[in-house]
Amino acid sequence: MVAGIEGVGEMITGGLLARSVEPAAGEAGGHGEICLNCGAALVGGFCHQCGQPAHVHRTIGAFWHDVAHSVLHFDGKIWRTLPLLAWKPGELTRRYIAGERARFVSPMALFLFSVFLMFAVFSLVGGPFTLNGFDRDEAVRDLAKEASPDQKHLEQLRAERARLVAAGLPTRAVDMTINTVNGRLKTYEATKKIVSAGTVEEARAAVAEVDEVTPGTPNKIEANTGWPRLDQAIEHASENPKLLAYKIQSNGYKFSWALIPISVPFLWLLFLHRRRYRQYRAYDHTVFITYSIAFMSLGLIALSVLRPLGLPDAMIGIAMTLVPPIHMYRQLRGAYLLSRWSAVWRTFMLVVFASIAATLFFMLLVALGAFAS
Repeated sequence: MVAGIEGVGEMITGGLLARSVEPAAGEAGGHGEICLNCGAALVGGFCHQCGQPAHVHRTIGAFWHDVAHSVLHFDGKIWRTLPLLAWKPGELTRRYIAGERARFVSPMALFLFSVFLMFAVFSLVGGPFTLNGFDRDEAVRDLAKEASPDQKHLEQLRAERARLVAAGLPTRAVDMTINTVNGRLKTYEATKKIVSAGTVEEARAAVAEVDEVTPGTPNKIEANTGWPRLDQAIEHASENPKLLAYKIQSNGYKFSWALIPISVPFLWLLFLHRRRYRQYRAYDHTVFITYSIAFMSLGLIALSVLRPLGLPDAMIGIAMTLVPPIHMYRQLRGAYLLSRWSAVWRTFMLVVFASIAATLFFMLLVALGAFAS
């Protein structure tokens, strides 16, 4: 329940943040004599100095209308932007760069909204893939089969320990081995609980119930990189990997904007070798990247919503494999007016660069999570 409320809150936050960076276009308001914000004389429905609407509302109904408007409408431009983003991303990118700004949702506004909405949906229904598509009974049987040798080994170790105790001999070595085997068996048991979970909440509860590693089981990494600060961060993260995972998830949407500056140089490299492509500036590449990331985020949202409705995992896998490169190809060809071959080889390289950028972004999240106190 709490996760659901947080998810809805993140969706509203994303809409409001997106709205805050998206200029209004086409809104009508009443006429007044002076602007209530800057005091300039009003000519028409908006102040020509600061852009504030001439008529401002002070009712609770208007407040919630603004919230709904921010989350769902984006001034109505969202319905012009999304179809082009899906089917003609290159045309959308080219037209926005050329100056058609008032007709479409800006790349940053769409990016902010899609990222916050994505994490909200993940909190509510999970991601595109879950264990629902697997045969749980078979998975549990496989886990039991894998755990069987360790169970037999544990019984032998306990018998050996009893013999040592009876003989008055030290049991430290066998105790450490027993702890290690016990730790593996606990891992099997925890995995079985997670596999058997039917919903995201049940899976989270199963993970929360997992006991800490049995004392005596090696759990701390002894790092020796030559950088004491980094060594300390690695050791701290290894002591509490669940906390590190939480920090990575928390930082994921807070620093999602970092994907943009990480990715832009890679796209720039694709057009460095020809003089005729040097007309495209860093701003143009940034618009391209931001729209592309927003589309990928919205695609993950759609797959996450369709999965509980019965969309097979095989279809999700096919979509995640084929749609991104096809979309990249169409966006490259339309935005930069490339030939088919030029768009094909750049698409291949862009897929490779996207993997590198995603890896760098994940490393950034791990570093932020590890160094955070």
